[in-house]
Amino acid sequence: MVHYGFDFSERYKVPVMLRITTRLAHSRAGVKRRDPRKKNDLKLPEDLHQFVLLPAIARKRYHNLLKMQDLFRQESETSSFNQYMDGPDKSLGIIVCGIAYNYLLENYPDRHVPYPILKIGQYPLPKKMIERLYAECKEILVLEDGYPIVEESLKGLLGKGLKIKGRLDGTIPRDGELNPNIVAVSLGMKNTYGMPVPSLMVGRPPSLCSGCPHIDSFKALNEVLEGLPKGRVFSDIGCYTLGALKPYEAINSCVDMGASITMAKGAADAGLVPSVAVIGDSTFAHSGMTGLLDAVNDKSPITIFILDNGTTAMTGGQDSPAFGKIETICKGIGVEEEHIHVLRPLKKFHKENVKIIKEELAYPGVSIIIPRRECIVAIDKRVREKFKKAAIV
Repeated sequence: MVHYGFDFSERYKVPVMLRITTRLAHSRAGVKRRDPRKKNDLKLPEDLHQFVLLPAIARKRYHNLLKMQDLFRQESETSSFNQYMDGPDKSLGIIVCGIAYNYLLENYPDRHVPYPILKIGQYPLPKKMIERLYAECKEILVLEDGYPIVEESLKGLLGKGLKIKGRLDGTIPRDGELNPNIVAVSLGMKNTYGMPVPSLMVGRPPSLCSGCPHIDSFKALNEVLEGLPKGRVFSDIGCYTLGALKPYEAINSCVDMGASITMAKGAADAGLVPSVAVIGDSTFAHSGMTGLLDAVNDKSPITIFILDNGTTAMTGGQDSPAFGKIETICKGIGVEEEHIHVLRPLKKFHKENVKIIKEELAYPGVSIIIPRRECIVAIDKRVREKFKKAAIV
């Protein structure tokens, strides 16, 4: 689909989005590699206003986009990602999207589904295929993961008259992931997968790794804030966001990259003192510096934790662009040097760390706490590579 999406984008000069759902993102399979694609020749776009989003230009581009809809629909009708599979039992027609097709087949071991199936993988919706399903079947069941995007669109395409079942009418639960059990129930089948989950099957929600430096940072912060009303620790997005879960429950927000500092500033300026921001080293470099500048300019009474584990841990361990530069950046933005502290988040330094944090929470200005210890996963990877190289030699 990615290769096809690039071709489609080049052909029509439009962006193409690949939509994936949670379970698909958490799956794995063997992938056959293709030959590398030749890069496009470097050139300016034909329309030099293409990326100028002034209203006058945007209106024209939207008008042109509307004129292309018939071409997009024609592509969708002939796409190999949209397939109509006929079946003898016309009492029900099934529309499946993405991984929902797999869930449907799991309820038919012989892979012979008796109902007509429309498998949708490309948008806009293939109107002719949908109209065929509408004409041949008494009811339509929509199986899609996530929001009922297709189900809602059908009401615009088909109008009233045919019963459409799915998330909106309660046939499929309105929230939560789709699975083979839910599909079986929606089909009125004996649910071969519907046995209660055995007690030995314990849920495994994500959690901070054993030995993660953030654990000691959160324990110190929690001890300092003990006795104060909750709701004053604003976090960013990163693996440290797992500090919101038990047993730490150390943070109270996660909105987007950079929001921790700006939210803490707003809270402190409104009177919530002390206010604390928690942000990772790479996220700070990405989106935290502008908020810090605002806080320094207004001398807002906030304490900012920049959790420095020396890597971009959440997305694969890339080098952090702020590596070795955090203190310099903070000084350059205007944070007073005596209010920039580098801590060692280890049990043996716990009391010392708690003392420093307490002092900075009492300071009526911007203070920076940098708990610095390498990510445990990065250490493990580095050690493994070292031994691997030694074994090869």
